[in-house]
Amino acid sequence: MTILYIGDVMGEPGIEVVGKVLPALKRANQVNLVIAQAENVSDGKGMLPADMKRLQKLGIDFFTGGNHTPKRDEIKPLLEDDDQPVIGPANMHGCPGKGWKYIQTTQGFVLVISLLGETFGNHKPEINNPLKAIDEILKKNDDKKRIATIVNFHGDYSSEKRIIGYYLDGRVTAVIGDHWHVPTADAMVLPKGTAHITDVGMCGSLHSSLGVKLETVIARWRDGVINKNELANEGPAQFNAVLIESDDKTGLSLSIQPIQKVIT
Repeated sequence: MTILYIGDVMGEPGIEVVGKVLPALKRANQVNLVIAQAENVSDGKGMLPADMKRLQKLGIDFFTGGNHTPKRDEIKPLLEDDDQPVIGPANMHGCPGKGWKYIQTTQGFVLVISLLGETFGNHKPEINNPLKAIDEILKKNDDKKRIATIVNFHGDYSSEKRIIGYYLDGRVTAVIGDHWHVPTADAMVLPKGTAHITDVGMCGSLHSSLGVKLETVIARWRDGVINKNELANEGPAQFNAVLIESDDKTGLSLSIQPIQKVIT
């Protein structure tokens, strides 16, 4: 099975670059399932159902979540509906839904799970231990037939994002880290067959601070200005993802390949 996991889609520039890159990428690689991190889709905070539909039309099949996922009330009924291909973090208090769902593909069922890291910046939501949470989820689904299990780990610390990869090695198909919006150079299949990357990166403005206007963030760091993020909407855009080849019989990975494109 060929799975494409797309990094944080950051606002309108992120949606636009997905539209420019994804259709041809799917055809060229015969992708069976496309998953995207969706916590920043609508103006950088959460995802509106209308934007979700736009991305589905572009070819995205399933949406994972992060700390911003529950900030849009409109998406909450979809998070709670098992038939809607969108989830928030399983271990985040106050986020609707259970944080994991199945999606049916032409090859078979795939289980997709989202988790937050315990170490989470200055605005940490209330979080259950992610390692214990994933153990419980996998135990609940132990008897469910599936061809792949994809775990999205949304967190800050590289050490924690590395640890959960090795913790789940041989137990899931892939562990994909995100939240930094900066792709790391450590994509690999771990010793027991789980594909892993510390951070897959983002889709959105290239010359920005994680998709935010540089001048906004420079003022914050240099002068201590308390301001809101302003999304960068001009200039070239970046598209970051990973392409995973998995074995339908074992549910483990054969390869993981970073995809990085700049569109002017």
